[in-house]
Amino acid sequence: MLDHLAARPFSFYPPIINVEHNEWLYRKASWSEILVMNVRTQDEIWIPRRFVGEVSRTDDPVLIVGLTRELEYKAGAVWPFQKRVLQMPAAAPAPRPIEESEAARGTPAPVVGIRLEPTDRRVFRLIGIAVAAAIGLSALAVNLNRIAGLRQRNIVFTASDQSFLDLSSRDSYTAVVSKLGTPAQDRSQEIGTIHYRALAYPDRRYTVILMGPDRETARYIGVMDDDWHPLHSSGPDTLSLLRNLKRF
Repeated sequence: MLDHLAARPFSFYPPIINVEHNEWLYRKASWSEILVMNVRTQDEIWIPRRFVGEVSRTDDPVLIVGLTRELEYKAGAVWPFQKRVLQMPAAAPAPRPIEESEAARGTPAPVVGIRLEPTDRRVFRLIGIAVAAAIGLSALAVNLNRIAGLRQRNIVFTASDQSFLDLSSRDSYTAVVSKLGTPAQDRSQEIGTIHYRALAYPDRRYTVILMGPDRETARYIGVMDDDWHPLHSSGPDTLSLLRNLKRF
C-alpha cells in the first residue's frame, strides 16, 4: 500500500523521537517491515508494519504517514517510546551518636584536648567572616525582593502571555485545557485524513493548534498569533506545517 510513496517525500506523525529532521523517502518493504530513508542524513531504518498507520490523501501542506505508537530511534533501530522513571537512592542510615556507641561497649569515651594553632585560628576567622557575609547578602536579597514586590503592585504588564511554552507534542485537548483553561472557540478542519483543531484564546492573543488522525486523538503541534504567524512549535518538523497551514 506504500508503493506510491517511492518518489514522494513524507513526514511521520507523531515524529520519531531522537530524529531531528522529519522528512523521509520510502525504499522497500517486507511482509513485516518497511524500509525508509531520512532525506537529510541518508540514514535508513526499518519500521515494523504494526506501527504504520494511514497515509494522508493529500500532500497539502505535506504528505503525512501516521504511526500507531510514539517511536524512539536508538542503537540504529526504532522502539516504542517509554517514559523513564528515575528512582531516588535510599537514604543512608544515620550514624549512631558517640555516646550511644561508647555506652554499648560499656567503656567511657576518651577525652582528648584540642589546641588551636595560629593557622587554625586564622582559618576559623575566615570561615566566620564568610558565614557573616553570606547572612548579610541573604538579608539584602530578601529586602530587595520585598521592595520589588511593592513596586510591582503599580506596574501594568503589557507583555503577551507565554503559558503555551509549557505545552509539548504529547499534550491532547484535555492536557491543553488543564494548562491553559477552556478555549473561547474550538474549530476543526480536515485535510485528507489529517484533522486539525484550533483552540482560540482571544484574551491571550493566540490560538493553539492540534493535529492527528481524528479530532479526539489530535496532539499539540504549535501556537499561532493573531496574524496567524507561528509563535511556538513542538519541533522543527511541525514548524513547516504551521507556516503552510491556512487560517480556519
